[in-house]
Amino acid sequence: MPAAVTTTITMTTTITITMAERPLLRLLAWLSPAFPTGGFAYSHGLEWAVESGDIVDGDTLLVWLSDVIGNGTGRTDAILLRLAHRAMVSSTGIAEIAELAAATAASRERQAESLNQGKAFLLAAVSWSVPEMPEDTPYPVAVGALAGMHLIPEDDAAAAYLQTFATNLISAAVRLVPLGQNAGLRVLAALEPVIMATAEATKTAGTDDLGGCAFRSDLAAMRHETQYTRLFRS
Repeated sequence: MPAAVTTTITMTTTITITMAERPLLRLLAWLSPAFPTGGFAYSHGLEWAVESGDIVDGDTLLVWLSDVIGNGTGRTDAILLRLAHRAMVSSTGIAEIAELAAATAASRERQAESLNQGKAFLLAAVSWSVPEMPEDTPYPVAVGALAGMHLIPEDDAAAAYLQTFATNLISAAVRLVPLGQNAGLRVLAALEPVIMATAEATKTAGTDDLGGCAFRSDLAAMRHETQYTRLFRS
């Protein structure tokens, strides 16, 4: 009798990362809380708002951030990000957009916050290669330009940026109010419609649409400059 023959079949699963998936990985990395932009050092005026009694719990934080995202810096930053994205794709006018973005800051601290984070973001992103940018490039312009260079969809970049913006401010509020982590997460979940609505509303926006009406937030940023006790740089 012939010897028995044993056949072993090995099944191998191959995972292919397509070009469409790589931009998502990059976007997740660049806007991760672990990406070293120094965002943890800024409260965007929240520190004054807490001291003045405007923000005392999760509900008041939600109202404040909804206004900032939908009518203030969040909306302005989303427009600037989109303009930078389009400029990088078309290779025109990125320096002018960076200059315009720096001029939109409502206070000295707000401008420093955006410029410092923009510089840190571009320095940290060199592992992926970065475009040639002005020395003083505000954060939303830096994110938009890099996303455009790496062919990351504009809508995805805008929504992810706003999510990160909200997350950083909630993190500051958790430490300042203070709030529990669960309370902070409830605020983040409740902000999802505001974030998506703001991203959608800025899709066709241009330079003529820049501007906001979150005046209490702007005043908070100005008053923080002379606040006696401060944990944050803005």
